[in-house]
Amino acid sequence: MRILVVGSGGREHALVWKLKQSPLARQLFAAPGNAGIAQLAECVAIGPSEVRRLADFATQKQIDLTVVGPELPLTLGIVDEFEARGLRIFGTSRRAAILEGSKIFAKHLMRKYKIPTGFFQTFDRLEEAHRYIHDVGAPVVVKADGLAAGKGVVVCRTVPEALDAATRMMEQQVFGDAGSRVVIEEYLTGEEASFLAFSDGETVIPMASSQDHKPVFDGDQGPNTGGMGAYSPAPVISDEIHRAVMERIMIPTVRAMTAEDRPFRGILYAGLMIKDGTPKVLEFNVRFGDPEAQPLLMRMDGDLLPVLEAVTEGQLREVTVRWHSHPAVCVVMTAGGYPGAYDSGHPIRGLEEAEAIEGVVVFHAGTARSGDTFVAKGGRVLGVTARDQTIAAAIDRAYRAVRCIRWEGVHYRRDIGRKALERWARGA
Repeated sequence: MRILVVGSGGREHALVWKLKQSPLARQLFAAPGNAGIAQLAECVAIGPSEVRRLADFATQKQIDLTVVGPELPLTLGIVDEFEARGLRIFGTSRRAAILEGSKIFAKHLMRKYKIPTGFFQTFDRLEEAHRYIHDVGAPVVVKADGLAAGKGVVVCRTVPEALDAATRMMEQQVFGDAGSRVVIEEYLTGEEASFLAFSDGETVIPMASSQDHKPVFDGDQGPNTGGMGAYSPAPVISDEIHRAVMERIMIPTVRAMTAEDRPFRGILYAGLMIKDGTPKVLEFNVRFGDPEAQPLLMRMDGDLLPVLEAVTEGQLREVTVRWHSHPAVCVVMTAGGYPGAYDSGHPIRGLEEAEAIEGVVVFHAGTARSGDTFVAKGGRVLGVTARDQTIAAAIDRAYRAVRCIRWEGVHYRRDIGRKALERWARGA
């Protein structure tokens, strides 16, 4: 099979890496890919938002299956365009992608179908948003309605912080049109987890549990990012909570989307807050998480390609998805200053030494080539991922690899996986 992976981040590198292992994969392309992906697939200079050009390329190259990594092309209707041309593609339709493309839509869907989430109100006028903030007080969470690369969520501890967040989104348009409408919602406490599942619109098969680390600094401090690291499994997801998430959130959401004439086919990702054994939804995504994809795909036991095909063909009930028992940990290495302004072009040293460590894969995100040298070109640059027999061993192995890698201004969190260690130490 000829396969095209759309995207250029660490998630897409992990997808290409996993698909490369399939005996069914004859040739791999990535659009646009990155310097790390180029070692495994042929990269083509077409951006993820160039939907028609991607469809033209898939037609010309007789691509058998296209796999969409990021959310933007899904919300732009890449699946609809490909299917209209008779091309096979893995991902959600434009109508279903609104589940991630509009936080307002998602919150109203959850309210209508009694899917557990926090209280909320939505606003398209700044003065009304400010009035509500004064009424409810703090802490609250202010969210841009549209896509903001994982950065459109501001946890506000005080009323002035919430007023400022709403002003920055709605008046100053720091997230562009994505912030023209906002959701102001309950500040939920507990422990976050990521719960991903494959769905063909009827069958829902859960993936292994995982946990992302959004804030840029240790101890979950600082502004939110696209993700500073992840691990799988997440011990906060006990067997009982797993059943509750499937019965109260994942399956009802897929059924709700069908009832709304928005059948969901692809990957349903629920960002959860768990407190006292009760899960509530923070937000939905409609694709693999990044960096959750990296440890999840390292733990996936078997061929990914038949699962993706089964989703596109409505035959998911015919496949079984298995997971290695050994945990995996991903530490994201970023440019200094991320998620704000950062420098690019610094040479990256130590990659070969890190990759020589058994059980480690270094997934590239924001990298490019300068001659024979990899250089940092982006905010999130690398996702150093390791698998081992225990979570403690996987953490140690990942950080041993991280310490091999260096470039000017490099930043990474030093506490990825600490919550898992603490929970296992308590016997939870």
